[in-house]
Amino acid sequence: MSGFLSDLVQYRKLLLMIVVLGIGGTHLSGFQMSVINYTSPYIQKFLNETWLERYGSVLHQETLTLLWSVVVSLYCVGGMMGCLCSGYLTAKFGKKKCLLLNDVILIIATLHTGFSRTAKSFEMILVGRFLEGICAGIHLGTHVQYAGEISPKKLRGFINVTSSVFFALGKTVARILGLRDLLGTEDRWNVLLSFSGLVALIQLLFLPFFPESPPYLLLQKGDKAGCLKAMKQLWGEGNYHTEFEDLMKEKAITKGTKIMNVLEVLREPSVYPQLITMLLLLLSLQLCGLSAITFYTSEIFQTANLQESIIPYVSLGVSVSELISVIFCSSIIDRFGRRILLCGGYLLMALILVLLETSLLLSDQFLWMRYCSVVLIFLFIIAYGIGPAGAVSSVTNEIFTLSTRASAFVIGGIVIWLGLTFTGMIFPFAVMLLGPFCFLIFIAVLIISAILIYLFLPETKGKSISEITEEFKTRQFKKKRHQAVEVNATEEKTFCTKL
Repeated sequence: MSGFLSDLVQYRKLLLMIVVLGIGGTHLSGFQMSVINYTSPYIQKFLNETWLERYGSVLHQETLTLLWSVVVSLYCVGGMMGCLCSGYLTAKFGKKKCLLLNDVILIIATLHTGFSRTAKSFEMILVGRFLEGICAGIHLGTHVQYAGEISPKKLRGFINVTSSVFFALGKTVARILGLRDLLGTEDRWNVLLSFSGLVALIQLLFLPFFPESPPYLLLQKGDKAGCLKAMKQLWGEGNYHTEFEDLMKEKAITKGTKIMNVLEVLREPSVYPQLITMLLLLLSLQLCGLSAITFYTSEIFQTANLQESIIPYVSLGVSVSELISVIFCSSIIDRFGRRILLCGGYLLMALILVLLETSLLLSDQFLWMRYCSVVLIFLFIIAYGIGPAGAVSSVTNEIFTLSTRASAFVIGGIVIWLGLTFTGMIFPFAVMLLGPFCFLIFIAVLIISAILIYLFLPETKGKSISEITEEFKTRQFKKKRHQAVEVNATEEKTFCTKL
């Protein structure tokens, strides 16, 4: 641990850049996805009041529900559109300029949501949420890639996990500011919605003082001097030689290949193992049961006879637990590796869900089981934070070369946004049909994911991009060779039979 802390002191300039990247990156996504829950009743009341003032009649409940669903879904639609644009923007302008442009658009978006109450225009909320979604689609992938590309090999796991740390921080900040003692009131909900603009302004002011990604400068722009300068600025004198040699090897392997677009990546068979691995990790993360835990949290707290005024603070404790556990994951991932955290995390989460399923079914017979359910929710969140929450982002960033990474993240981003939309639409019906038994689906997903990861995911700890790519090729070659041996054996058997 002392060596890890000394590395953090040595790379303090890099850490400052990580903070600037994080607050204007995944922190905003975590905040925006969570804050809408705390402003929901106030926005719906504002929609009704605005409609009444304009047209002299109250909105029917069906129309109000439709308008509210549009407010929520526009964020996902914008996210998907922003994700589709992110690959082209980062390849054309670089990640630094892309984020700066994103900050300007986000400030405009939050001005719309912030002044919607004063202007008495719910249309401004719709425009603001749509623009915020576009910005989220851009900065989610860009932040993760940028952070991974500026990290030295010894801290790569830690730096990659910081994107998950800031995402959890965003959710925690939303819960804190959403308390009724602060901005979660009828008079200040628009200020709460526009908080993202302040954070974007901070990044817009400070990010210009930091360099562009060294791999982008060398491999895409061919600027060797600029790459060396960026490395010195971030890592200090004499700490960049190994990483620079790895970049030169990657440049030799790719032979000057420019950044590929989405269609080119989809047509490239050599990238299929990495794409399948990424999709497995992202789908397992979305179907790990976190949505079910979030859905049942308030109900479980109520059945445990917690006071209504205390429940928001207990829910805040859940977010803080996730934040602390992800921070802990960032400090141990370079020691234990990614595979152990993923497999161990998923299996531990499956075990906790089995116990939670049992406690929910027996809570009517044994009242003390209700308190066990509260404890198990905290344990599930901690296991999620220590395991997949941090390790997935690290692996997905490490298995792609620079020429394929941007487009791969576009594909992954589309899967994420489609998954959010799908789970948001389907999950409530699954709960209605299955009740607590819906946890059985997630238990099966967790166990299957752990097995597949153990069998097919190579360990990426301490390896360069070229080494990881070569290991994927080696695994693919062994598979083909095994198939070829089986075919030859079958042909020989057939030949002998004919004789």
